[in-house]
Amino acid sequence: MPAAAPGPDTAPAPSRPLRVWVDMTNSPHVVIFRPLIARMIARGHEVTVTARDFAQTLGLLERYGIPHEVFGAHGGAGRVGKARAMASRTNSLTRFARRERFDVAIAHGSTDQPPAAFAAGTPQVTMFDYEFATVMHHWNGRFATRVLVPSAIPEWALWRYGIRAPKLVRYAGLKEEYYLADHVFDSGVMDELGLDATRVIAVLRPPPEVTLYHRGLSSDVFSATLARLLDAAPAVQTVVLPRTEAQRADLVDTVAIVPERPVDGPSLVAAADFVVSAGGTMNREAAALGVPAYSPFAGRLGAVDQALIADGRLRRLDDPAAVAIAKRDRSAPGTRRDPELLIDLMLDVAKDAA
Repeated sequence: MPAAAPGPDTAPAPSRPLRVWVDMTNSPHVVIFRPLIARMIARGHEVTVTARDFAQTLGLLERYGIPHEVFGAHGGAGRVGKARAMASRTNSLTRFARRERFDVAIAHGSTDQPPAAFAAGTPQVTMFDYEFATVMHHWNGRFATRVLVPSAIPEWALWRYGIRAPKLVRYAGLKEEYYLADHVFDSGVMDELGLDATRVIAVLRPPPEVTLYHRGLSSDVFSATLARLLDAAPAVQTVVLPRTEAQRADLVDTVAIVPERPVDGPSLVAAADFVVSAGGTMNREAAALGVPAYSPFAGRLGAVDQALIADGRLRRLDDPAAVAIAKRDRSAPGTRRDPELLIDLMLDVAKDAA
């Protein structure tokens, strides 16, 4: 396993301080950008965070003490509601960006920041690692200055979105291998959730049912897997991280462990014996940390997940009985990469625009 990158205190000094704008629209974005922001600040840059009120995004920002300004909320499951919410939030962000005059804007899958930054004349960096979110990529591909994706995604897969070099930049590995390089396991998550390290710990993340590109996802396998694990209690401790209040309500009166507030996700994943997630980020965090991961995603698999499955770092879940309910081998190595390399790719667009 490559050595973990040096901490933020050893980061190189910037050629000039930049005013950086990071937009977070979903819970995983807080975990992704938190260590990268720390490194940017250590370089001498000024970082401003905007956030959308959705899922646990605001709760995680508050947990980690990251100052932020809130703009808008999620538009719901329907296309009309999403369009209205996006238009309103984009307009607000455009006014904000014109006033603040940032050097560079950065987001992972935000559909609001790219057009707002474009209108304000701010270079914008978009990141994603699933190539089949068609509407999002057509939109972001038009307005972004640079698009960062894992090298597992072939260039030709993005041509239909108008995303080509030099706008398109592909980096080695997973984004999780970069932002988790600084991660230190917080054992407090065990006490916070009342977990017993001698018993099997399962961590589950339900399907993101309000996301358009997950409309092909069947929740049947996930539900059956959850039922199997709950039946195995108390030998198995099943932690479920609901995405919505409706999902949380479904878990009332079960033996599932449902955190009352946002938790340190990477530490929880590191504590787990296996992860079952219908989304992508938690499975990829598990892969980066050497934790067995299962995906019941029934839609079209992206290139990153296909590569992880081929490498044996992710298992596609079609049958709940396929989940190996056992303590895992904790000697299995994870993979860490130097976050400074990813940060350079983000900030170079400001240099290019100067």
